[in-house]
Amino acid sequence: MNAPLHREIPQGLLDPVAALAHTTAKWDGDIVRQLTDYIAIPAKSPGFDKDWAAHGYLETVMRNAAAWVEAQKVEGLKLEVVRLEGRTPVLFFEIPATKPGSTETVLMYGHLDKQPEFSGWRNDLGPWTPKYEDGKLYGRGGADDGYAVYASIAAVQALKAQNVPHPRIVGLVETCEESGSYDLLPYVDALRPRLGEVSLVICLDSGAGNYDQLWLTTSLRGMASGTLKVEILTEGVHSGDASGLVPSSFRIMRQVLDRLEDSKTGRLLPASFHCEVPADRLAQAKATAAILGDEVYKRFPWAHYDCGGSTAFALPTTTDPVQALVNRTWTPTLSVTGAEGFPSLQDAGNVLRPYTAFKLSLRLPPLVEAAQAVQELKTLLEDNAPYQAKVTFESNGGATGWNAPSTASWFQNALDQASQAHFGAPCGFIGQGGTIPLMSMLSKGFPKAQMMVCGVLGPKSNAHGPNEFLHVPYARKLTAAVAEVIAQMP
Repeated sequence: MNAPLHREIPQGLLDPVAALAHTTAKWDGDIVRQLTDYIAIPAKSPGFDKDWAAHGYLETVMRNAAAWVEAQKVEGLKLEVVRLEGRTPVLFFEIPATKPGSTETVLMYGHLDKQPEFSGWRNDLGPWTPKYEDGKLYGRGGADDGYAVYASIAAVQALKAQNVPHPRIVGLVETCEESGSYDLLPYVDALRPRLGEVSLVICLDSGAGNYDQLWLTTSLRGMASGTLKVEILTEGVHSGDASGLVPSSFRIMRQVLDRLEDSKTGRLLPASFHCEVPADRLAQAKATAAILGDEVYKRFPWAHYDCGGSTAFALPTTTDPVQALVNRTWTPTLSVTGAEGFPSLQDAGNVLRPYTAFKLSLRLPPLVEAAQAVQELKTLLEDNAPYQAKVTFESNGGATGWNAPSTASWFQNALDQASQAHFGAPCGFIGQGGTIPLMSMLSKGFPKAQMMVCGVLGPKSNAHGPNEFLHVPYARKLTAAVAEVIAQMP
């Protein structure tokens, strides 16, 4: 990793060396310990834990985070855990401006809810058994993105430690993000008068192309998800008796999915699910491909096997780094993330199953409206079912993606200076294939705001999957970089 560059510090701006020392001490002395405790709590998002209120895990992580923030004694900070009936809680804090005459507001965002466990964890690891090893904190949710509220406050503390003037800062930390943030909009509406005129959004829920520079996320895909179910019988029957006469629910499922996806190429067939890649995003993809090269696709844990004395690896859809970046950020893609109606292999007898159900996750390009796509998807899958089978698609809702606004000159300069100061390299720009529902919402509500969407989810960090980790050395520098960008707001 490149060494940070030293530079002359203009009066009133942040000393990056002192800022990094401050954030490093905060991470090593406190935040890692806080996140270790956080990882041990199975605070699954409400979409994966319908009894979240009774279990109390979301309440616990929210109370722990709120108690920690209050214990930091940040000058002027006011905090409230906001609760709306029947909805997951939100943490809101505000810190008054110290910059004379400032009317701007910085909004810092994160979430505390988590994805479910998933299988395949290393024998000495687990989703709720945190382990700190070689600078990586393993466990579910630390990187995605329980660290955000802690890093946000640490960045503010780095400013305060040097008496650097800053604008008004507010924080919004939700507990429904991994379920699509369906609880968040009512909170945003309720808190809108207290948010102020937001000029900069800092969202620490995204990824990094490598751990060698600051990365700004420039786009996020949207999502349409739901359960597709094909029913042909009311109960299972002997396959020897019925097969050949009773059509397989799985074969009908394949036919229905063929309406949506070309299984040979993975291309989604409805034209309305596609959009043109903007020229500036394509140019950024080319620049990022030049930085990352074949690591764009080599970073994934490909299956491999012995092939005549050499090791053969499973292949990606493309080995062109530019096309690989476009595919994972601007191309609509279908994934089947769950199934029902299947017995386990050891319990699978010669029975023709009555139904097959798949959980579908459809990633949409940033400029495609999710609500319209969900409705079109339902019609496409349900109409004119083969064999008049009962085919239903129950949507879990959708989230429209996001394309970042044009980068203001001050913001570009601040990003580059922060990246150079802490990594010795300029800021990189990268689209992400995931979804952060809040970003589209905030862009519409605050169209003039700059969006610092970044995060610690770099190569092999594996959010949502097994062996998820938070890269602590990168997180320390990212925290200091956030402080530097805030200090350079005009």
